[in-house]
Amino acid sequence: MEGIAALTLPLLFVLFIAAGLVKKVDVFEAFLVGAKKGFVSLWGIVPSVLALVFAVKLLRGSGVIDLAVDCLSPMVGRVGIPAEVLPLGLLKSISGSGSTALLTDIFETHGPDSVVGLMASVICCSSETTFYTTAVYFGSVGVKNTRHTILAALVADAAAVIFSILFVNILF
Repeated sequence: MEGIAALTLPLLFVLFIAAGLVKKVDVFEAFLVGAKKGFVSLWGIVPSVLALVFAVKLLRGSGVIDLAVDCLSPMVGRVGIPAEVLPLGLLKSISGSGSTALLTDIFETHGPDSVVGLMASVICCSSETTFYTTAVYFGSVGVKNTRHTILAALVADAAAVIFSILFVNILF
């Protein structure tokens, strides 16, 4: 199996070159055009991604996430939501790497097979990094007005967090 995995990418590379030669396409020129378009797209989304990284660092460093958890934990604790998963639910929409770091902390503190660890795992797998995804996809095509996209995506993320917790509470 490792041999197949190691050969997959080189075989795909050879397959693409062979298909280009069969169709009489200048494969190298097509590659250069694609690379140039990729750099143009990258240049278009870099400001959005930098702003997002800055916002995540600011939120985590300033203690806003901790303050939100302190304010919300008495309310959500009554309905069976552990305070330990609140930062994850709040940060997942903003940062995938930040939420992965929180997930790792939860695993180290509570264990991956604990109820809190299971809730955190399901939350990470069922929600999206809304702001990053929106910045990348809308930024790459030059859309400035996202209209209702952010609100709808945040409602979906909230539903993912709530149903993840309900799902784990029901099954475990």
